[in-house]
Amino acid sequence: MNELTLLRKVRSDVPEASDDVLDKGRAALFSRINASGSTVVKRPKRKARARWAGAGLGVIGAAALVTGLVVTNVVGLAGWRGGADPAAAAVLHSAALASIENSDPVLAAGQYLRVDSAAVYGATTQIGDSDKMVSYLTITNDELYVPADRAEDWVWVRGLAEPYETFGPESKRVADESWAAVVSERGADSKELLRAPKGAFYSYENIHSPDKLAALPRNPYVLLNQIYKTTIGQGNSPDGEALVWIADTLRFGAVPADLRAALYKAAAMIPGVEITEEQANLNGATGIAIGRLEDVNGIRQDLIIDPATGQLIGERQVLTGGDEQSGFPAGTSISWTAIRTTVVDDAPEGGTANGIFDEMGCQTAAGVSQCPPEGVPNE
Repeated sequence: MNELTLLRKVRSDVPEASDDVLDKGRAALFSRINASGSTVVKRPKRKARARWAGAGLGVIGAAALVTGLVVTNVVGLAGWRGGADPAAAAVLHSAALASIENSDPVLAAGQYLRVDSAAVYGATTQIGDSDKMVSYLTITNDELYVPADRAEDWVWVRGLAEPYETFGPESKRVADESWAAVVSERGADSKELLRAPKGAFYSYENIHSPDKLAALPRNPYVLLNQIYKTTIGQGNSPDGEALVWIADTLRFGAVPADLRAALYKAAAMIPGVEITEEQANLNGATGIAIGRLEDVNGIRQDLIIDPATGQLIGERQVLTGGDEQSGFPAGTSISWTAIRTTVVDDAPEGGTANGIFDEMGCQTAAGVSQCPPEGVPNE
């Protein structure tokens, strides 16, 4: 199956192309990529993740891809360069089918979909003037309340990031000192309470708003090509960044079943995706781990899926090789998020759109806050 055969599944008016036409199109595409020189397209990153520039069809090659796609008759990278390992693809397609069969919980007026998440991230500190890096993991437990009418107020209860795992005496000392400073300032049980229509927290448009999710294609081939174009210039490779984008979207926890199914099928078309663990345990829940290793930095992105229901249990990034600069031992899950969803009748009262920044008297717009110096009142 070639890329135009896939396109005809979406558009019936695309004519049959000969192998000669396809060969010329591909040659033109890669000619554009190879002639791109050092052009790099940079986009804002969604969140802090460890990423380094790669080679081959990586950041530089991907930067020229948009031009190549416009000039040639090739629709995009999806579908014609191979895909996931057959076993992984089978699991992803089964999860997509289960997502549709199990559908989504139906919320009555006034009810909420509560998404409980446990998120672990790495923290790294340089010791004095030396080159030694000390790292540890922190965990944050959050609650997100998504209303039945998603245009109404969403509520987000954010916990503090407290030490979760350390790696030796020095790592424990740094983690304990950091936590003690947080407790001294805010208290061990402090939580941030936010409330905003459509989940526009911190005065920033919610990338998982109803409008944003509704606008995403449900055809997995078209969806994956859109993901490639959205993430172009980011990460170490187009394929690696596409899987990261899918993981970031799924871990939101309130993705509609039809979109969840399309994302699983899109992941099945990404080269290098494979089953990484048959019985993966994440925060007490067990599922199948589907992932892809980024050779440049040795980090593997995994999705943990319950194949029976099609629900995402969570996602993780695993450092497969030792890295003295990172301060993490090989095999460490340097970040992971586990989610659980339930239907509830109410959400916590109170909260503001900008949470703690409003408490501090900051002026917040489009996710950027300007706060008055300590001890100076905000006018």
